[in-house]
Amino acid sequence: MNSTTENQITPSRIMEVGMGFWASKTLLTAVKMGLFTHLANGELSGKEIQDKLKLHDRSLFDFLDTLVALGFLNRDGLKENATYSNSEDSNVFLDKNKPSYIGGILEMSNNRLYPFWNNLEEALLTGKPQNETKNGGKPLFEAIYADENRLREFIHGMSGVQIGNFMKLARDIDFSKYDTLCDIGGSGATLSILIAKNNPHIKCISFDLPAVEPIAKENVTHFGLNDQIETRSGDFFTDELPKADVITMGNILHDWGTKDKLMLIKKAYNALPEGGSLIIIENIIDDERNKNAFGLMMSLNMAIETDEGYDFTLSDFKQWAQETGFNNTRMMHLTGPASAIIAVK
Repeated sequence: MNSTTENQITPSRIMEVGMGFWASKTLLTAVKMGLFTHLANGELSGKEIQDKLKLHDRSLFDFLDTLVALGFLNRDGLKENATYSNSEDSNVFLDKNKPSYIGGILEMSNNRLYPFWNNLEEALLTGKPQNETKNGGKPLFEAIYADENRLREFIHGMSGVQIGNFMKLARDIDFSKYDTLCDIGGSGATLSILIAKNNPHIKCISFDLPAVEPIAKENVTHFGLNDQIETRSGDFFTDELPKADVITMGNILHDWGTKDKLMLIKKAYNALPEGGSLIIIENIIDDERNKNAFGLMMSLNMAIETDEGYDFTLSDFKQWAQETGFNNTRMMHLTGPASAIIAVK
């Protein structure tokens, strides 16, 4: 290796990713402890934070100053003379009392996914999930849907993560030629609410399992959209999908294997009129499979969490769409690693 090459190549990227769990766990711990929610009420000294979170003296300032260095906190002064406050994005997205809170998914990552990912090697060797089912627990969705508190936390977390994508979709797609929309696996009805608010002429159905309906109905009532949005219970494995001009599925297909993906796409095709659209919202992997690292890691997460689920490329989806009868497919970027695929019947 010549000296020029040695000067150009550094291990910094390897170290940044290889030790990335340090930064991740620091943030996840702060979210779990509610640090950003406390600071949403105003800046606090290290001692005040220590008292609220019941922290030991030893690593107090290392913990807080790491969050400053990572960009999640602002600070005036140093150590005992310092006051801490939320950065702008932390204040919007990590305060539990704001509707924009996305910490639900981070809490789930800390409590569930973080330990499960320690067994990624086993998942790669065996092809089997590494979550609660490994030790005889219930499958992911069965466990979540069986406990109302856990279900609420899950729905709140999922809604928070998707809200930026849903807002862009509701704003940027022309829904003027459609009268009805059905969101499959509609969870807390967030997508239906945003589309209804942006398109007063459209009637929406938020379709999910019976345990979810009371939560969705609460959210719809809160926004005063009962006349425009219907919450409907059903199981997309056993029931036909409600008929509508537009069918949406947000982070649904990646939970299942190819056979079930095709079944769901076919059910959507059957529920749509000629000219109707199926809209898929996912972390679509780029066709070259070398750019959307988050989409690829989400697919690894599906290997850890599900029996057969995986994320996919636009080319993959086009093939399934053609098999089920769709003849016109396009993709639009949403936010971050997420995109929407629109297939027209």
